[in-house]
Amino acid sequence: MRTLCASTLIGEFFVIGFAGLVAMKTDGLSTAVVWTVCGAAMLLSVLLCGMITRPGGVQLGWALQIGLIASGFVVPMMFILGVVFAGLWWASVHYGRQVDEAKAAFAAQQGPDVSPGPDAV
Repeated sequence: MRTLCASTLIGEFFVIGFAGLVAMKTDGLSTAVVWTVCGAAMLLSVLLCGMITRPGGVQLGWALQIGLIASGFVVPMMFILGVVFAGLWWASVHYGRQVDEAKAAFAAQQGPDVSPGPDAV
C-alpha cells in the first residue's frame, strides 16, 4: 500500500505546484496567500508519503483529496484533477491493502524465515 499511495501523493505534489502557478494569475489573490496554501498542501503530500502506514495516515490523505477538489473554486480545472486524484487515492488504498494481504498470506505459507517486506502492514 505504501508504494502505491506514495506514488499518488508525489503526483499530487506536482499538480498542486502547477495549480499554484495558475492561481497566481487570479485577480484578488496575493502571491503570498497562494504559495502559503500551496506550500502547506505540497508539504503535507510529501510528509504523508512517510505516514501512510501510521494511524490516521490514510484519513489525512482523504483530507488532502477533499482540499484538492475544493481548490477548484480558485482554479476550475482542479475540480477534474481533484476527482481524478481522489479516484487514484481510493485505488491506491484499496488495491494496496489487497497486495499487502496477499504478501502476508504468501509469507505465512513460506514459513517463519521469510519476512513480508517493508511495504507489508
